[in-house]
Amino acid sequence: MNKLAFGPVVEAEGITFRIWAPKQSSMSLRLEDQPDMAMDAQSDGWFTLFRSDAMPGTRYSFVTEDGTVVPDPGSRYQPDDVHGPSEVVDEGFEWTQPEWRGRAWEEMVIYELHIGTFTEQGTFLSTIERLDHLVNLGVTAIQLMPVNQFRGDRGWGYDGVLPYGPDNSYGRPEDLKTLIDAAHQRQICVFLDVVYNHFGPDGNYLPTYAPLFTDKHKSPWGDGINYDDEGSEEVRKFVIENVVYWIEQFRIDGIRFDAVHAIKDDSDEHLLQTIARRAQMAAGDRHLHLIVENEDNDSALLGRNADGTPRLFTAQWNDDIHHVLHAAATGEDFGYYADYAHDTEKLVRGLAQGFVYQGEEMPYRGSARGEPSSHLPPTAFISFIQNHDQVGNRAFGDRLPSVASEEAIRAIAGIYLLAPQIPMIFMGEEWGARTPFPYFCDFDEELNALVRKGRRKELSKLPGFDEESAASTPDPTQLETFRSAKLEWSDHSREEHGRSLELYRELIAVRGQDIVPSLSKCRNASSSAINGVAVVTWALGRDRLLQLVANLSDSPKAYEAPISGRTIWSTGHVADRIIAPWSVIWSLS
Repeated sequence: MNKLAFGPVVEAEGITFRIWAPKQSSMSLRLEDQPDMAMDAQSDGWFTLFRSDAMPGTRYSFVTEDGTVVPDPGSRYQPDDVHGPSEVVDEGFEWTQPEWRGRAWEEMVIYELHIGTFTEQGTFLSTIERLDHLVNLGVTAIQLMPVNQFRGDRGWGYDGVLPYGPDNSYGRPEDLKTLIDAAHQRQICVFLDVVYNHFGPDGNYLPTYAPLFTDKHKSPWGDGINYDDEGSEEVRKFVIENVVYWIEQFRIDGIRFDAVHAIKDDSDEHLLQTIARRAQMAAGDRHLHLIVENEDNDSALLGRNADGTPRLFTAQWNDDIHHVLHAAATGEDFGYYADYAHDTEKLVRGLAQGFVYQGEEMPYRGSARGEPSSHLPPTAFISFIQNHDQVGNRAFGDRLPSVASEEAIRAIAGIYLLAPQIPMIFMGEEWGARTPFPYFCDFDEELNALVRKGRRKELSKLPGFDEESAASTPDPTQLETFRSAKLEWSDHSREEHGRSLELYRELIAVRGQDIVPSLSKCRNASSSAINGVAVVTWALGRDRLLQLVANLSDSPKAYEAPISGRTIWSTGHVADRIIAPWSVIWSLS
């Protein structure tokens, strides 16, 4: 039986259909091949109707006063996309790993992937075929880009409109559960990316019958979601219970919350606090890891209890680490990279303290950014050198090997995969994939035209681009753009790609052997940037020190201090008080 407020209630005797529609005085239920049936009005804008002739597999819609046919906002499955009827789903599932409790956060090596492009078939079930590759790599968690129902056959997932239903282009809900179960069989956690800061532009019917938006707040997408205005109690419940749904029904091990800085809420308890509290309650004794993306770098969300456990959220994607490493490896200094380029001080600050900007003005933003973060453990931050945003928001969706040398990539991979922050790999990165990952979508032609225009306008702001040159970039609405993002799995058997794959396996193995066992005791210690050489030292408990010495440049640098302790991994070397170009040396003492 569905204990949650939204979605149909499935019982042996039949199905109770329900919808919250306070902007309507009446609502009707439409079942397949039957006349519309008036629903019973309940309190607080709810409408319900029990049908003994309905069962799992029954397709249904709701009809508003003016005859608009809408799917269930709590739909568990949309077989015919966002404008079609919803389907009643039997939420029972026979898990083969019922005792799975997850893994400790310190053990995480995260692998971000997009279901539609990770395999040729682009489905939940085909993803299972590649899990053994991830086991051999040393991955301990996969992070799925959003999978909730969005318009069309292809998209990044951030334009979803029905948050309870896995997208029909990827498979059925039970297929997603099968993938999660298969991952757990292999001791791999599954994290899910969710979006609660906006809804997509196509297929969102909620505003026609419920107060989903409020002009009390603004967002980059228009009016803010109504989390604190009149009628907000049920809107909050809709989102909070969606988090609980993924944890309880799908046994998700972690959730990544997209752009939380855009979630505006003046309630006594901010929505994010309520979500974190309810999520941990739903998980019970299982490990649950809650991750934020936060452009404002609000360190308060990452605070720790006296015993070191997270008060609210486990960690944040740290763009600052990405930006300093990317700028060093590529030499790029346009856009926000200009605020990080050619600056070893920023590199060591990010590695040692988390955020590079901790309240200082960031020139690219034209305002202050961030809060102090040196009091947080390194594991409060997730580091990466590629992800869907940093690749996909480039003009051509080109990956790091297209703009950086192999030795530079080897050096920055050697830093972020062994640093005490939690590392995240973007799909295909481990073998140096060159397949692009451009932005793609599949709306109706009117929206597609707006997307193309908006994309050209954004790209024309980049140095070297204007409206004419931006028009030559991949059209996000074309099938060919989506197809170009499909991983070429045959590539990793080639020599160049094989070297990269072996490097990643080696680094992850060193991490597991020498760093992970002491990571829960790790605290930031000291850092310096002298003559362009980065030196960072972390305390692994009371009697162990982990040290990084790095020269991320094409030129040799003077370096006077000896390398202390046992070298656990290195590329390049120090000789005659000179550290070679692109040298990264890790030692334990």
